[in-house]
Amino acid sequence: MSGPGTQALEVPGGRPLVGAVGVPGDKSISHRALLLSALAEGTSTITGLSRGDDVVRTRVAVEALGAHVTAEGDRVTVTGGRSRLSAPPTPLDLGNSGTGMRLLAGVVATVPGTTTMTGDDSLRSRPMDRVADPLGLMGATVVGEGDRCLPPLAVSGGELRGIDYTPPMASAQVKSAVLLAGLHAEGETIVRESVATRAHTEEMLAEAGADVTVEPVGAGRVVRLRPGPLRPRAWEVPGDPSQAAFWVVAGVVVPGSRVTVEQLQLGPERVGFLHVLIRMGGDVVLHDVGGDVGSVTSASSRLEGTVVGADEIPSLDEVPILAVAAMVADGPTRFVGVGELRIKESDRLEGTAQLVRAFGGGAHVEGDDLVVEGGTTPSPGRVDARGDHRMAMAAAVAAAACPSGALSVVDGWESVATSYPGFADSLDRLAGEPT
Repeated sequence: MSGPGTQALEVPGGRPLVGAVGVPGDKSISHRALLLSALAEGTSTITGLSRGDDVVRTRVAVEALGAHVTAEGDRVTVTGGRSRLSAPPTPLDLGNSGTGMRLLAGVVATVPGTTTMTGDDSLRSRPMDRVADPLGLMGATVVGEGDRCLPPLAVSGGELRGIDYTPPMASAQVKSAVLLAGLHAEGETIVRESVATRAHTEEMLAEAGADVTVEPVGAGRVVRLRPGPLRPRAWEVPGDPSQAAFWVVAGVVVPGSRVTVEQLQLGPERVGFLHVLIRMGGDVVLHDVGGDVGSVTSASSRLEGTVVGADEIPSLDEVPILAVAAMVADGPTRFVGVGELRIKESDRLEGTAQLVRAFGGGAHVEGDDLVVEGGTTPSPGRVDARGDHRMAMAAAVAAAACPSGALSVVDGWESVATSYPGFADSLDRLAGEPT
């Protein structure tokens, strides 16, 4: 197997995956820990911070804004406070990180001056109107390219006011941008979700001393925030469940496998993919659970097709790897209402269908639905990840599920560095290969 950081990864099939693996620190929590530490008055510490490029970009950005960041081993120290922060003279380069850009938009809306944010070709094609619109209602000026407000994004802070906002689509990133801006707005800021998205921002704001309340309403929730300072604290970042999903599915679909992923974040909005796999017949067990952290073991299973609603996996991050499970399941699987995949790091909707077809399966897009026909024994293929880390790792798992002697190739493997630089090494180790 060629190593990580190269243009292509060769993955042989027919190797059972056996053992335990840890995944990088949760990317969503890592971004938020850095931003809240930069806003807090004093010195915070973060352990377990993701080392993927996306989070590195956010760390560099908060330093450019004026926070002081140092690292020693697994411990990152951030000294922040609103008085330290100001618009930097040069653009913040967020690379491929849509999360970093959208959350930072909420932060810099409260910072004096105009902050410009840019990124790679993929990020510059992703619409930012979904955060520009509510931040504009709050009093910030947000300028991008075209009707969808494409990056580069220029955000000018101002005298912000709280708003009562209902996002038009389920989005933890939009909710977070509004709440982060609301910390320094006049009056109460309210975000109403019709479908509950990951709750990290409101939970972490509460832990940092913010005046925030959460009220469940049907399938969603109402979050209310009053302005005020944050206090520094020690953050501990658990493993990222969206990265663990690749190993959990690999344990199920690669014959002869049994894989344990240790110490994951298991918040209810983050583990929908586990419930889907269990419903499909996957041998998936949670254990050592304490609070919202625990471990997951999966083993080779015979799967049945199912119907997956977008509300089961609100971020849709796990759809590509669940499609790999659907490919080998008996009967079709339909992912319903997942059109939002078109504007991820790549067009993941059509890309996922192409990935399944590349390994001999049947898949097609019907409107905003993805249909995977199932009943396929994967055959070796070649897939271009197109700069999308999740597509690259999903392809690697599909390749591992191919028969012995089959060799598949994932082009664009360097994209995995944005979130999981050590994935290929872990795949080799679980397969019993030296790394």
